[in-house]
Amino acid sequence: MAPYLRLRQICLVAPQLAPVISDIAEIMGLSVCYRDGNVAKYGLENALLPVGSILLEVVAPFKDGTTAGRFIDKTGGRGGYMAIFCCDDPDERGRHANAMGVRTANVIDHAPYHGVQLHPRDCRAAFIEFNHTEGSDDLLGPYPPAGPDWQKSIRKDVTQALTAVEMQSPDPHGLAEHWGKIIGVAARDSELRLPNATFRFVTGASEIMSALEFRVTDVARVLHAAKAKGHAVAGNEFLLGGVTFRVG
Repeated sequence: MAPYLRLRQICLVAPQLAPVISDIAEIMGLSVCYRDGNVAKYGLENALLPVGSILLEVVAPFKDGTTAGRFIDKTGGRGGYMAIFCCDDPDERGRHANAMGVRTANVIDHAPYHGVQLHPRDCRAAFIEFNHTEGSDDLLGPYPPAGPDWQKSIRKDVTQALTAVEMQSPDPHGLAEHWGKIIGVAARDSELRLPNATFRFVTGASEIMSALEFRVTDVARVLHAAKAKGHAVAGNEFLLGGVTFRVG
């Protein structure tokens, strides 16, 4: 199989799913496609919403001592949790990361899905996961973590695409180079350009996944909906689920 890499999913973490999930759904015009019982073994509950072919997931811990809970404590609830990529060979990409000194944190084997999660301390800023679903390299094909019929929940009347992920660091160029080496995409001007999204690295006080950028049909409508839900809007952005939602 020819090597490929695409953004498959962004995972945010929140102290509770409510009202984060309902706010995202109502403000951005998205629908929940699945709640995955498999995450309960990690002490988590979740919900996923498709943004076109990219999944936006929120996880929340329901007991003490979870990795997600520690992440919230460490970051003060600021920053996205995981960047998840579909690819041809997660194990090979994991071995490549290991050779760089980036440890594997978890391997998930739920045939036909296979995922390799890398340690966030070594990745810096967020978890990186590589996964592959056997027999499906179509972005609108089967993707077990999103449920059996996730494609039926795609809505494009308000939000058309998740176009970019902003990463923040005191050394944005260094973080871009590091992530570029892990995922096998050369950094250009502190950006990693994938076929379906761009990772942009900017200067900030700490290393976090700081913002998600969306293409929407009506910017004013989305910002009005965010204000109506009680979120402070500045320019074309607002804070939700630990990250800045930026619309254009």
